Amino acid sequence: MRKPVGALATIAVLCALSWSQAPAQVPPPEPSQAPASSQDSPASGQAPTPNPPSSNQSGATSSIPTPTKPPGPAYPLTELFAGYSFAQAGFFNAGHWAQLSGWNASLSLNLDRWIGLVFDGGQVFGETQIPTGAIQAPFPNCPQFCPLTSPTFNADTREYNILFGAQFPYRKHERWTPFGELLFGHDGVRGIAKSQPPGGYVSEVSGGLALVAGAGADYRINERYAVRIKADYLQTRTSFALIGKAKQDNLQVSVGLVIRSVKKKKRRLEDETGVEQ
Repeated sequence: MRKPVGALATIAVLCALSWSQAPAQVPPPEPSQAPASSQDSPASGQAPTPNPPSSNQSGATSSIPTPTKPPGPAYPLTELFAGYSFAQAGFFNAGHWAQLSGWNASLSLNLDRWIGLVFDGGQVFGETQIPTGAIQAPFPNCPQFCPLTSPTFNADTREYNILFGAQFPYRKHERWTPFGELLFGHDGVRGIAKSQPPGGYVSEVSGGLALVAGAGADYRINERYAVRIKADYLQTRTSFALIGKAKQDNLQVSVGLVIRSVKKKKRRLEDETGVEQ
């Protein structure tokens, strides 16, 4: 009887000792907290690893856009000019400067901010006074052609030119855009004068090379419209039968309206999202 009781008592003592030495169970960590590793523990003798820089501190991963250099002022691709023109001209080499009025128009195709190709055309008309006498060139002498008035007679004058060349604008100021231009092309001149008997007319026509060199400026009204004024040296060359080939130095002033093409502005990502700097 004593042996079974002693065996039971021994088993009970061993169970109590094993239960008292069993390690306590640690509850599992929460999902938002990662378990500390042995390397991060201060007891390991190593310094803790610093936290990586946040996305707001790193320039490579920052959501704030990097500021870019603003582009220069835009220039129009095309410019259409039309206006009034006034010329001091002597197309007949008669020693008289005629005041002629007309029109001038041009189309500019800008290749860059500082250069553009120009197609130009214009016409001036009015009266030119030619001395009456032994030499009435380019009109014939009397009696073949006898004018109605003396010592000068009026010749109804018309001149046109078609030119092509380059324009050189200086686009630095917002309001004013000065420019220079150099054009070459063709001109034609026609003169009509009355003769005796009344009702008779004599017409002389010629043409030749033309050169324009001048400067001007555009005053900006808004993005599309501007006012232009320019002054040009107009050189013409004629070949009348009684004068032969001759050169004329003329002055021409024009003023009018410029219509410019407008570029559509590209919308940026900042304009769409409204990200604060």
